[in-house]
Amino acid sequence: MKRFISYEPLLTLLLLLITTFTTAQELSLDNGKKYILGGIEVTGLQSYNEQTVKTYTGLRVGQPITVPGDEISAVINKLWGLELFRDINFYITNIDGDKVFLELEITERATLSDIKINGVKPRKVDAILDDTDLKKGKKITESLISNTKNYLENKYKKEGYLNAKVAIAVANDTTDANAQKMVINVNKGDKVKIAKMIFEGNEELSDKKLKGAFKKTKEKKFYRFWKKSKYIEEDYENDKQLLVDRYAENGYRDARIISDSLIKVDENNINIKFNIEEGNKYYIGKINFVGNSVFTDRQLAAILGLKQGDTYNGVLLRKRIADDSKPDAEDLTNLYQNNGYLFSSINPVEVSAQNDTIDFEIRIIEGKETFLNHVDVVGNDRTNDHVIYRELRTRPGQKYNKSDIIRTIQELQQLGYFDAEAIKPDILNANPNEGTVDINWNLVESGSSQIELQGGYGGGGFIGTLGLSFNNFSIKNILKGEAYQPVPMGDGQTFAMRVQASRSFRVYSLNFAEPWFSGKKPVRLSLNFSRTQQFATDFASSTRNRIEIDKSRGFSITSVSAGLAKRVQWPDDYFTISHSLGYQLYEFNNYNLGLFNFGNGRSNSITYTLGISRNAISGGQIFPRGGSNFEVTAKVTPPYSLLSNKDFAALRDRSEELAIKQGGGTALTSAESQELENIDQERFKFLEYYKLKFKGDWYTTLAGSADKSLVLRTNAEFGFLGNYNNDVGDVPFERFFVGGDGLGNFTLDGRDIVQLRGYENQSLTPVSPLTGQQEGGLIYNKFSLELRYPLTLKPSASIYGLTFLEAGNAFSDFQEFNPFNLKRSAGVGLRIFMPAFGLLGIDFGYGFDPDNTGTETSPHGWETHFIIGQQF
Repeated sequence: MKRFISYEPLLTLLLLLITTFTTAQELSLDNGKKYILGGIEVTGLQSYNEQTVKTYTGLRVGQPITVPGDEISAVINKLWGLELFRDINFYITNIDGDKVFLELEITERATLSDIKINGVKPRKVDAILDDTDLKKGKKITESLISNTKNYLENKYKKEGYLNAKVAIAVANDTTDANAQKMVINVNKGDKVKIAKMIFEGNEELSDKKLKGAFKKTKEKKFYRFWKKSKYIEEDYENDKQLLVDRYAENGYRDARIISDSLIKVDENNINIKFNIEEGNKYYIGKINFVGNSVFTDRQLAAILGLKQGDTYNGVLLRKRIADDSKPDAEDLTNLYQNNGYLFSSINPVEVSAQNDTIDFEIRIIEGKETFLNHVDVVGNDRTNDHVIYRELRTRPGQKYNKSDIIRTIQELQQLGYFDAEAIKPDILNANPNEGTVDINWNLVESGSSQIELQGGYGGGGFIGTLGLSFNNFSIKNILKGEAYQPVPMGDGQTFAMRVQASRSFRVYSLNFAEPWFSGKKPVRLSLNFSRTQQFATDFASSTRNRIEIDKSRGFSITSVSAGLAKRVQWPDDYFTISHSLGYQLYEFNNYNLGLFNFGNGRSNSITYTLGISRNAISGGQIFPRGGSNFEVTAKVTPPYSLLSNKDFAALRDRSEELAIKQGGGTALTSAESQELENIDQERFKFLEYYKLKFKGDWYTTLAGSADKSLVLRTNAEFGFLGNYNNDVGDVPFERFFVGGDGLGNFTLDGRDIVQLRGYENQSLTPVSPLTGQQEGGLIYNKFSLELRYPLTLKPSASIYGLTFLEAGNAFSDFQEFNPFNLKRSAGVGLRIFMPAFGLLGIDFGYGFDPDNTGTETSPHGWETHFIIGQQF
C-alpha cells in the first residue's frame, strides 16, 4: 500500500499522513528523514504530459530529498502558482532502504468551453471578451470569476450605471471532459442622474458660478438637452479640478475641496455635496524674468499678458506659460520652441507672498539651440517620396520650429492622400547636449481616387453618369504597364474624366492638374477641356408621357482653359494667386434658349480669371476643425464694344422697338424676325462681361476632443455679373442659379449653381416677366451656419451629422438687390465620405419663405436633398 502526504491548497504543508500498511510488514517513517529519491510518478493528468510535469517540478531520480521537507513544499507552491490545478497531493508509494518512491496526484482545473453574456448588445460582446481575457481553453479559477465580475461592475459604474450588477455561473459541459460553460448576466440598470449639486463653505463665489465651472457634470434640468446630467465618474473627477480652477481664475489660489460625497436620493438619482475652503483672494505683485537671454523682459511680458496689480489668475498663468489645449497657442513655451529652443523650460515660482500680494519669478532655462538632424517619412506605400518631402517644412539642418511641424501637418492633411487623423510626427533621438533632434513622419495611406457611377430619371429620360477621379496620378508612368495598379499613381497629379448622358444631352470633360509644375516651387498648372451638347425637346408632340427629342436641333459648348496658381509669401504663405485663360465656343443650330433672339449662329467668349485665395484650415479636408478658407475671383472678357465703332445704342433701340412690337401681339415679318436675330447675333458674337465672386468658410471648434469635436462652420458668399456697356446689355450666360442641393448635374452656359437647402433646385432664381422662365440672377448673396459632429473619422469611412441655418437670394439686377431680402431655411443632415466614392449625404431642410417661382405665397416647407460628390 502507498503512504499518503497531503498539502492543502493554501500553499502550506499542513499534514503528513503516513499509512503503514504493506503486504509483508509495517514500514516506519520518521519526520524529516533524508532519503534518496528512487522514483516519482504523476497521476490524474488529462491535458498535460507526465514528463513535462516531472521536469517542471525540478525533482530528479537519485537526488537527496527530505520527507517531509522544503523540496516537496516548494514543488507544491510552484504548481499552485500555475493556477492550472484544483488539487495537488503527494503519496509515498514505497520505501526501500534509503530510497523513497513518490506519487504526485494532480486534479486539473476545468477548461472554459463556452461563454455567453446576457444583458449586453451583441456588438459589444467581443470587446468585453478581449478586456477580460475570457477565451475558450482558459482554466477556470476563483480569481478569474472574481476579477471578471469586479471588472464589469466597475466598468459600468464608471459609465454612470452605479447600480450595475453582474452574476457569473459555471456549469459542467457534458460534451467535453473536464470542461465547463460560463454564463455572465449583466444588469446595468439605468444611468444615475444628478438631482442636485450642493455647496458648503462658498461665500465669495455663488452656487451658480460654481455649477457653471463643471463642463460635463450637470444638474438634471427639464430644459437641458445638449449637456447630459448623468453621473460619469471619469468626467466628474476631471470636473472637480475645473471647480478648483474657477477659484484660481478669481484670485483664490488656496481654494480646495475639503470633501465631496455622493448622496443617494433613489435608485436613479443622487445628490453631490461639496465642502469647500475658499481661502484668501490674492493679487499679482512683481514679475521678474530670470535666465532669459534670447528674448528681452519686455518681449516676454507682452506674451505673458499679466502685470502687477492684476487679480491672481492661476489658470491664465499656466496657459501663458504653456497652453496644452492649443498646439499653436501664443505662450512662452511656444515662443521659445518656434525659435529653435526645443529643450527650453519655463517655470513660474512664487518668491514672496506678503498679505494678499504674490511676487513671481519666471525662471527660464533656454537650453541649446536645436537643429533637425534626420527627417524621415514612413508609411507612404503609393505616394512617391518627393511628393511628400516638397510639402515638409521640416528639413535636415534647419532650426527646430514647432510651428513648422504644425503647418506641415496641415499641408499633408490637405493633400488628401493620407489619413488626416493619423498624421502625427515622432520626435526622436533628442540630444540636448548637441542640440539635435530627429523627426519621423508616420503616414497612413488612404484612398485618393474616386469613382462616380450614378443613374436617375430627369429631363424626360434616364440620366447616366460615369466619372473617374485620380487625385494622386503619375502621368510620367502612363506608358509603363507595370505601373497600372490599377492606374499609375504616386506623383500627386490630378486626372479626372467624366461622361454624363441622357436622351436630351451629353457632357464630356477631361481635367489635369500638376501642383508643382516648376518642380521646385508650388506652382499649380491646370488644363481643362469639356464638350456639352443639348438637343431640342418637343413637348407639344409628346405621346404616352414620352418626350420627343429632336437631335437635328441643338446647342453645344466647347470649352478649353489653362491656369497657373502660385503660392505666395505675402501677406503670409497661406495665400495663393491664380491666373486662368479660357475660351468657350457656343454653337446654335435652330435652337433658342429664350434669353436672346437668335437660334442659329455662334458666340465666343475669351476670358481671363484672377483669383486670390487663402486656405488655412486645420484638421483635414473631410472634417476641418479650425481655420478659414476664402477665395475672391474676378473673371473678365475684353471690352469689345468699347473698342468697336459699331453703334450699339442704335442696335439696342431697334431691338427694343421690334421686341415691343412683338410683345404687343403684332407678328413680325420674316425680314423683321431675321433683323432681330441678326441684331442679337451682333451683340453677342463676342461676349463681354465681368464676374466677381467671393466665398468664405470659417471653422471653429466649440467643444470636444480631437476625434469628437463639435465644429461650427460659418459661410458667406457673394456674386455679381456686370457689363461694360449698357447698350450691349447683360450676357445670357454665366448667371447665378440659387436653391436646392447645389449639384450642377450639367451646366450648359457657365452658370453657377448655388446651394440653398430647404427649397427646390434653382427655385430662388429670378423669373423673366416676359417669358416666365428662370433667366438666372446677376447678383446673389448667401449665408450659412452649420454645426457638425463626427460619428466616426476612420480612414475606411468618415461620417458626421450636421444641423444648419441658411439664408440667401438671387436678384435680376443691382437695382433690385436687397441684402436683407433673404430666403431662410433650417434643417439637419448626414455626410458619409468613403475614399472610393467620395462624399455622400442627405439633408432635410425646411424653407421658411415662398420661393421665387411666383406660385407660392406661404412657406415652402420641407425638401429632401441628396448630396453626391459636393464640397465638404
